[in-house]
Formats: sequence, C-alpha cells, structure tokens
Amino acid sequence: MLPCTCPSCQSQLKVMRLKCENCQTEVSGLYDLPALVRLSPDDQQFILQFIKYSGSLKEMAKYLNLSYPTVRNLLDDIIERLKKEEIK
Repeated sequence: MLPCTCPSCQSQLKVMRLKCENCQTEVSGLYDLPALVRLSPDDQQFILQFIKYSGSLKEMAKYLNLSYPTVRNLLDDIIERLKKEEIK
C-alpha cells in the first residue's frame, strides 16, 4: 500500500518523482496524490467492488452480506471523505 501520510508528523505526502522502468525516463516535481489514493484501503476496496458491480448498491449489499441501508451509509461516508479531500 502506498503511504499517504508522513510517519513523523502525519502531514499529507506528495509525489516527487516518477520513473519508467522500460526506458528509465524520470519525471520530477511536486504532485498531490489523487483523492482516491488518499482513501483508506477499506474505502478503496469498497469503491473497486462498487465499480465491479456497476454501481448497484443492491448487489453490493449481497456481496458484503449487509443491508442496503448499511451499504448506502458506507457509500455516503466515503463521498463525504472525498468531498473533504477536495477542499484540502
């Protein structure tokens, strides 16, 4: 899992360098991590499954063995976290 927060001060980490393993080209700068990457691993997994089930909360509820309202609340919580990430 990609670290997103500093282990010393808990601030958001940024990407400074990307490298192509094929041709060894490097791109340097200071880039924000995408909002989806900054979500917890559990939230990321939920989003992946949600996409795989074509956005069907009913199918997600079956997959997770949870009630529809519980799955709706999980999605609403993730949406709120993403909105907060957009503000930062």
